[in-house]
Amino acid sequence: MAESRLEDLRRRVQQDPSSIAFAQLAEEYRRSGMFQEAVDVCRSGLLVHPAYHSARVTLGRALIELRHYEDAQHELEQALRAAPENLAAIRGLADALRRQGAFEEALVQYQAALALARHDPDLEQIIAELSRQVAPPESEPAVAPPLEITAIKPVDDAPVAVVDPVAEQQRARAVATLAALEQLLTAVHVARAQRCA
Repeated sequence: MAESRLEDLRRRVQQDPSSIAFAQLAEEYRRSGMFQEAVDVCRSGLLVHPAYHSARVTLGRALIELRHYEDAQHELEQALRAAPENLAAIRGLADALRRQGAFEEALVQYQAALALARHDPDLEQIIAELSRQVAPPESEPAVAPPLEITAIKPVDDAPVAVVDPVAEQQRARAVATLAALEQLLTAVHVARAQRCA
């Protein structure tokens, strides 16, 4: 039955190259694993119908299968600018980002997809896995470098360590820098989440 539908759609598009049936044909190609054909049909059809966002999503998803992740990301981002709640586009973008190693950005997109498709077990599993990947490893809190001892002076026959004031300033700056970086990272995560929400 899928083969006859594919043939019917192919005939329709051949008879009328400007038909919007190109989007259905491309999706059938993609579902059948004919990814390059899906890409070719989408690109041809989008020249005539550039605002056909579902075709752009199909194009992005087919490009992912062909491992053209940056091209897929571009197409899916373009689709999302026009249709920000398109679940297939959000999920496709998340997949493209994850396959490029942009795990934090992918996680934000998967979370946005889960907000639209609540209780999706596949999404929940992917989010759990990615959360473990992007979470900093549990370790002890950052420890400031040890103070440098510049001289030992005996006082009442007991040695006393003298702390170098420059080393103490460097230590204080290091602690302040770490705190500022933690605040900056938190702000970046919050901004990304708000932008994608």
